[in-house]
Parts: sequence; structure tokens; C-alpha cells
Amino acid sequence: MGIHFITRKGILDNMKVLFLFFTSFLSLFLSSTMLSVNTLYANEFSFFSLATGPIGLPEHVIAFIAVIAVMMIFGLVYRMELSAKNGNLIPNKAITPGNLIELVGEIIYGQCKSIIGEKEGPKHFSFIASLFLIILFSNLIGLIPGFIPPSSNMNTTFALGAISFIYYTVYGCKKQGIINYLKHFMGPLWYAAILLFPIELVSDFVRPLTLAVRLRGNMFGDHMVLGVFTFLVPYVVPMIFLAFGLLVSVVQSFVFCILTMVYISMAKGHDHEEHEGHKDKHEHEHKHG
Repeated sequence: MGIHFITRKGILDNMKVLFLFFTSFLSLFLSSTMLSVNTLYANEFSFFSLATGPIGLPEHVIAFIAVIAVMMIFGLVYRMELSAKNGNLIPNKAITPGNLIELVGEIIYGQCKSIIGEKEGPKHFSFIASLFLIILFSNLIGLIPGFIPPSSNMNTTFALGAISFIYYTVYGCKKQGIINYLKHFMGPLWYAAILLFPIELVSDFVRPLTLAVRLRGNMFGDHMVLGVFTFLVPYVVPMIFLAFGLLVSVVQSFVFCILTMVYISMAKGHDHEEHEGHKDKHEHEHKHG
């Protein structure tokens, strides 16, 4: 995924595109029939449940496969859009999948460099961006009546948390070496290592569970609140909670990825990149001093 919009004007234009996309998304629900929405939410009906029998897969697995299929379609449309530009990097004023994908890419790329580091951050951009899009689409699909978000199931969220845990652990061991990576659990004081090591180790192993519980709890609660209020007040009021659900979906995706970036930054070692930065700064001052 390329990062094309580096000017302030380009970022503002894409923020407008994102705002138009959200308003269009809400307008789609406003134009739908509220009676059918009420029936679907009240009865907890899901279209994915119709496929559980013939396919033999759990509902959340089918929902996750559907999310991946939608992402692949977005990816193909984006590739076609890039091919049609023929090297022209000027963003379209219309709302397109390419504009939305590149806007998300800009934000995540900037956060990777800010949290992980200028040198190491871009190396993890593909993983973080993929993780964000998977979680975001998994959350958003639950706002459509008749579809259950796979992120409201603990199996899905724990799998995502485990992937994050494995990724930053392997990276930390590769970056520092297994021995040095384990040493950072002991703390700076050798005489406190006996106490700190088991505490820090357990804390590290609990991280994927906390990521999973936070995401699952928020998405399950959001879906439940939307269903209850749709059943009690089937007109107008559910639109407010749809807007709130849209916000929660984006925020929870962002929080999950921010925490993953923090864990990656901790796994790479605290002073490696800072030491290189200070060294370059001192060399620059010595040269021009």
C-alpha cells in the first residue's frame, strides 16, 4: 500500500472524504425500513446462521470469512483504481475505496513512526494496517441488520490477540536475542529480578487476553445496546446508536492497534533507536561545532 498524500491539503481533502463516507453510511440506514430492522435485531437473526448447517462451520467463522472476502474486493477495486491512474498521485474528489484506504494508511503509517520509531516503524506498517482493517471491517459488519460481528465472539478476538502476541514476541527475540529479550522481564535491579521476572512474564502472557476481552466486550455490548433500544423504540432512536456504534467500531480498532504498536516498541528494546539518534546528533554537532 503506497503512502501518497503527504501534504496538509491532501490530508484535509481525505478527512473530508472520510466524513462524507460516514454520513453516507448513516444515510443508508436512515433510508432503510425501520420495521425490518426492528425485527432482525429483536430476534437476534443472523444471515450467517443460515449457512452454519450446510457448511458446518460456526457462525463467527463464517462471518470472519465474509469480512475477508469484502476486504479482498476492496483490495481489488483499489488495485484497479491505482492502475487506472497511470502514476497520477493526485487524489480523487469523489468517495472511492482508494481514498479511504490511503487515508487509513496515512494515519497508521504516522502512528507506526511515532510509537515504534522512525526506522523500525515502517517495517511493521503492513502488519498493523492489515490488523486494523480486519478488526474495523469485523466491527462495522455488525451495524448492518441481520449480520453478527465476528469481533463480538471471544474466539475471534482471542485469535487476533494471540496473533499480536506471537508477532511482537518473535520480533523481540529476533531483535534482541532470546536471552536479552527474557532479561528485560527482570527489570533494572538484579536483586529484584526474582520477584519481577514471574510478575512481568505473567503480565506479558495476559496481554492477548486483555486485548481480546476489551474488544469483545465493547463490540458485544454495543450490539446488545443497539438491539435493545431498537426493540424498545424502533423509530429514530436507533439511528443515534448506529452512529455511536460506528464511532465505537473505529475507536476499538484503533485502540487494539495502538496497544500492539506499544508492545512492539517495548519488544525492540528501549534505547536502541534512541542511542542511534543521540549518536547522529552528537556527530552533527561535532562536525558543525
